[in-house]
Amino acid sequence: MFTTTVTPRFGDVDGLGHINNAVMSDWFELARNPVFKIFDPLMRIEHEHWSLIMAHTDYDFVDQIYFQHEVEIRTHVDHIGNKSFSVYHEAWQQGRLCAKGHAVMVHFDFTANRSTPLPEDKKRLLAEHFFKTEK
Repeated sequence: MFTTTVTPRFGDVDGLGHINNAVMSDWFELARNPVFKIFDPLMRIEHEHWSLIMAHTDYDFVDQIYFQHEVEIRTHVDHIGNKSFSVYHEAWQQGRLCAKGHAVMVHFDFTANRSTPLPEDKKRLLAEHFFKTEK
C-alpha cells in the first residue's frame, strides 16, 4: 500500500464548506505517483519513456470531507492483467473513509499507438502492493 497525505487548499472548498467533488480526481491522481514510478523512477513524460495511459476512473463519496483536516489517500493495486492493472484508492479523514475509487491503467506504446503486455518485472513490483477489493 502507498499512502499520500493531502492538505486541502482553500480553493478546494465549495460553498457548503466541503471539499469540492472535482478535487478527488486530482488527489487520486497525485496518489498514483508512486505507481507511476514503478514504470519510470524518474517520471519522464516523453513518449519514449512513458508507458501508461488511463483507460477508466471512477470514485464514490462515502462521507463528507472538510477543509480543516488533512486527508490520507491509501492506494493499492487490486487487479493485474496482461496489458492493464487497476489501482484502488481510499480517502480517509479523521479516521473516516470519505471517498473510494478505481483507476485502470493500460501499458501503452505511444509510438505504435497500441497497448502492450505488462513487463513481468513490473507485474512483480505491482504485486507487492496488491490488495483484493470488492467492486
